[in-house]
Amino acid sequence: MNSINRRSVLLAGLGAAGAGALAACSGSSGDADRGTALVKPSDPAVAATEKKRTSTGKVHKPTLTAAPAMLDLGGGVMAKSWAFGGQAPGKELRVSAGDTVAAELSNQLPDKTATSIHWHGLALRNDMDGVPPATQTAVRAGSTFTYRFIADTPGTYFFHPHVGVQLDRGLYAPLIVEDPKEPLSYDDEWVVVLDDWVDGVTGTPDEVFAELRQGMGGMDMGGHDMSGMGGMDMSGDKGGASASPSPSGDGMSMKFMLMGADSELLGGDAGDVKYPYHLINGRVPADPDVYTGKPGRRVRLRIINAGGDTAYRVALGGHRMTITHTDGFPVEHQQTDALLIGMGERYDVLVTLEDGVFPLVALAEGKDTTGLALVRTGSGRAPKATVRPKELNGTVVTASKLRAADDVRLSPKKVDRVHRVDLTGGMTKYNWAINGKAFDMSDPTAAPLMVEEGQRIRLDFVNRTDMWHPMHLHGHTYQLRSSGPRKDTAIVLPKKTLSVVFDADNPGRWMLHCHNAYHGEAGMMALVAYRA
Repeated sequence: MNSINRRSVLLAGLGAAGAGALAACSGSSGDADRGTALVKPSDPAVAATEKKRTSTGKVHKPTLTAAPAMLDLGGGVMAKSWAFGGQAPGKELRVSAGDTVAAELSNQLPDKTATSIHWHGLALRNDMDGVPPATQTAVRAGSTFTYRFIADTPGTYFFHPHVGVQLDRGLYAPLIVEDPKEPLSYDDEWVVVLDDWVDGVTGTPDEVFAELRQGMGGMDMGGHDMSGMGGMDMSGDKGGASASPSPSGDGMSMKFMLMGADSELLGGDAGDVKYPYHLINGRVPADPDVYTGKPGRRVRLRIINAGGDTAYRVALGGHRMTITHTDGFPVEHQQTDALLIGMGERYDVLVTLEDGVFPLVALAEGKDTTGLALVRTGSGRAPKATVRPKELNGTVVTASKLRAADDVRLSPKKVDRVHRVDLTGGMTKYNWAINGKAFDMSDPTAAPLMVEEGQRIRLDFVNRTDMWHPMHLHGHTYQLRSSGPRKDTAIVLPKKTLSVVFDADNPGRWMLHCHNAYHGEAGMMALVAYRA
């Protein structure tokens, strides 16, 4: 999610030198890997892997127009933003496993605003992953690009840009890949998209990032009490914060930076950004989205966190939920009152509806505010916009408490390669990074995490910061522990280590990054690259 400007150097190099430019930045964590050629998105290995995917032959050809839009968030709240097809979330794209997606992106954004589409969570062909410049050239304003790939893995996914902090605008939509042999029994589905919203209300994501990028060291605290700053370490730089004014004495006011967000579930500091609204399916709590059903019906909720900086604790008042999937993959069923979902994560749950009107609440974890939708199955008055059902304080399930279903659990196998992934940086300088270095594709000395096709890989996420990070791997799913859930995005708590394993079965160049939009843009990302 680094900006186009920072990437322009590499784009020029790729155009001029092709494979030679790739070889120049093909270092690894070991000296033996330096100078090794990498698999390119255009290489035959990528096409060969695509041919192995089971195809139904059916092709879906949506046109996704990214353009400025005035969005009605409900309750009289209007937001000037960017969106697909003039709505946020964008129109759901639903296919069956094995179908081909041939989606044309039409970039109608303001002049010189390039964009892309990343198909979050899908293990698709590398040249269609939508990450400029690693897998494609960014789609310039006024241009089009067609993403064509086989979607062969059933599950709940979504798509969004991978340029700058465009993720925190309205450019996102659900992608549902249905299982033609669906083993679950239910009567209906409801796709639930969570989002934290700032764009066109109090500012833009670019303005948010510009303020955050100054770091706490340059903030004008304006007399704020610093005692309630969650897990921030006031004395150090690794995840800490500082109340010191800028060296010039000209402190910057805090319009967007959030202070005092604290969560025990997240291990301390819960987030960086003050959002005026938290949305469910694009609606504010004062004018919520409503699902209408009948008592006794079993409904599958597909819950997607499309937010930029917020984890949500989700509960349906008057009901218990049965978790069936996370990040598209089935888990051993587990009942819960509530679940915790970080940015980029998805959870599928089953609920059997009671009779009445019930609040579906997404509590912005540690931020003391909520998003709201309603389930209506009978008569009754809608609850207040600020309702907090008791289930939010009941049993809360996190990914660490889940087990992969038998049919998707990775078979026992010796690990061929281990990569230590240190999560570093902090609020003082807003210098989020991996292994102490902010990612920049234009840096020819950048060292990718090297893998070889067929290897079993272990990633050890070592969080050295005082903040949690949802770590997302493109093009693959990894498994938590020996029998944990299969996921592509997982929360790594502060000062903790999370080890995951995956099989290197999808050749190419893949991003590994924090799915906090602002942490990723600051540099908390790396490249996982296949040896040619």
